[in-house]
Amino acid sequence: MAEIREEYVDYNGFKTYCKIVGENQPGKKTLLILHGGPGDCHNYLLPYAEMADKYGRQIVFYDQIGCGKSMIPHQEDDFYTYDLWVNEFYAVRKALGLDDIHLFGNSWGGMLGMLCMMKDDTGVNSFVINSSPVLIQTWLDEANRLIGYMPEDMQKAIAEAERTGNYDTPEAKAAYDEYYKRHVTGVYEKDYPQYLKDSFAGVGECYMIMQGASEFVVTGKMRDWDIREGVKNIKVPCMALSGTDDEGTPLVIKEGVDLIPGCEWTLIAGAPHIANLTHPNECMEAVENFISKYE
Repeated sequence: MAEIREEYVDYNGFKTYCKIVGENQPGKKTLLILHGGPGDCHNYLLPYAEMADKYGRQIVFYDQIGCGKSMIPHQEDDFYTYDLWVNEFYAVRKALGLDDIHLFGNSWGGMLGMLCMMKDDTGVNSFVINSSPVLIQTWLDEANRLIGYMPEDMQKAIAEAERTGNYDTPEAKAAYDEYYKRHVTGVYEKDYPQYLKDSFAGVGECYMIMQGASEFVVTGKMRDWDIREGVKNIKVPCMALSGTDDEGTPLVIKEGVDLIPGCEWTLIAGAPHIANLTHPNECMEAVENFISKYE
């Protein structure tokens, strides 16, 4: 089994938690993985750690500031900005000596990665964008379209929860559990593996500040997310990775694929948003096959 090391990197007066899995075999470069949210933590992406043993490649995770093991005391809303996490990306890389890497980002992590690649892609050889929108409105339109395929009573329960802000009624919980099973996790909450439970339990206050109360209405700072022009200037080789059952639907993903120069696309049949939960081998193989072309 690959050795696991844990380190804390000083950043912005706080400490960013990092997990380093394995060492690179000759000819391999480190894969740095960015988690979603904003406000989640790295745990739900831990199946990718198996790539260390499977492919002889070092895998590095970190919990973005305000998340998981990088949780910090309550901050004013203006503390949390895109630049906070963009600058952290470079600080973590510098502290860990990650100057020659591949990059992977899931959901918000892919959005963060795109911001970073638009700013400075030095030392990044390839980038896997896993189910990340370039325009938030397309994401929201598609999420609400997917709700329309659910049983009518569940559609009503979700609408009522969004209207009142009360997500704790039995009807609302059942409806969201069904949506998550179909499009986010691929399994019902009762069947969540421990690493997913740990990740959802560690969501920080920045999720409410950046996203909002739920998946279906963005009331936070991300409500104006639109990087369609910026991604046209991304130069690093990119691959989009998503699932057919993903809340990041093919329409959402295609919008980015069509704009990012030369972007490839791997679509996994039957996979939800957290594709590595239900299709770990397909995900790891797709990532390795792509990034290994750019060692």
